[in-house]
Amino acid sequence: MNVVTTEESNRSAPVWSTAGSGPDRPDWDRRLRDAARHVLPALVAYAVIRLVGVVTLYVWARSTGRSPGSRLASSDGIRYLGIAQQGYDGFEKAQSDMAFFPLYPGLIAALDRVAPFSNRDAALIVAWLAGLAAAWGLFAIGAYLHDRRTGVLLAALWAAIPHAVVQSMAYSESLFTALAAWALYALLRGHWVTAGVVCLFAGLTRPTSSSLIPVVVLAALVAIVRRRDGWRPWAATLLAPAGWLGYLAWVGSEVGRPDGWFHIQSAGWRSTFDFGAYTFRRGREVLADPTVPQLFVVSVVVLLALMFFVLSLLDRQPWQLLLYSGLLLVTTLGSAGYYHAKARFLLPAFPLLLPAAVALARTGRARAVTVLVAMTAFSTYFGGYLLLIWKWSP
Repeated sequence: MNVVTTEESNRSAPVWSTAGSGPDRPDWDRRLRDAARHVLPALVAYAVIRLVGVVTLYVWARSTGRSPGSRLASSDGIRYLGIAQQGYDGFEKAQSDMAFFPLYPGLIAALDRVAPFSNRDAALIVAWLAGLAAAWGLFAIGAYLHDRRTGVLLAALWAAIPHAVVQSMAYSESLFTALAAWALYALLRGHWVTAGVVCLFAGLTRPTSSSLIPVVVLAALVAIVRRRDGWRPWAATLLAPAGWLGYLAWVGSEVGRPDGWFHIQSAGWRSTFDFGAYTFRRGREVLADPTVPQLFVVSVVVLLALMFFVLSLLDRQPWQLLLYSGLLLVTTLGSAGYYHAKARFLLPAFPLLLPAAVALARTGRARAVTVLVAMTAFSTYFGGYLLLIWKWSP
């Protein structure tokens, strides 16, 4: 397959609609079918790569006498399951679970109540569906900015990065990535209210929505200054930060101090912002001394992330994507503590993969498949290593 379209033709055909629908009564069934056919290769590629990883983990875990399901819902997943079952702990512990944002455990609890699944199964189903939604969002952005092949490869690359096993775990990264991708796609298309609403939900998912909210607000303010699109940019400006600020305000009221969430992060979880001093020091130690594979791979991922950000600048990505990636890099690398989780925290920085997706799209199918197979093989092994050999969270 070698699909190449012009930017103009891509931007005239949204990924969820097609030409030919009547202006008075849109044929939504036809639009949905066409959208599904358009995105199907991306979803299949994503699902196959992640299925290889999960099946390998299942066989590996069973051969060592461990439960694959319990490993997929370990570490932070246990916290999310606890919140979904019992609610927040009310700041009674040193490491309060109020540090975890509420949307993902809320969705787990909702599915658990209406479907015949266990709490753990509900958590995994939500995460897997969120992964597919994220793959669709990545495809939408890649296809809109470049062509269909780039969109497919962007989704496939995200499924095959070293820490991609987290996308199949009871973690919130997949859900946040899906919301961030669709919010950014809505921004690129000028759908202000959609961008604001989706960003609101992203703000209820992870603290790193602080990297997404400024992008939506700034884009809306630019439209307001230019007197474009009427009241809609105003709505986006108000909606985008509402979820994040609302949760922080609730935690502050529970803790009894306005900076309650930040107090929990610093006092309980020992996570502070030191402008990257810890990350630089710890990264230098890891690269200079014999270390376990997990920490070495984290260091490599961090270096690659910085390299791909420079390539994104050189490729002149839309400023919305550049600002989002840049802020996510700053918040992740600028925070002290949890060096072993830095690569996981960068999972939602999917625009960094766009230069690689574009380059692969311009090469032959055999070369692209070769790269993806090699990446999938490493990601599959490393995912098993993280859950079955490494002793801490991914």
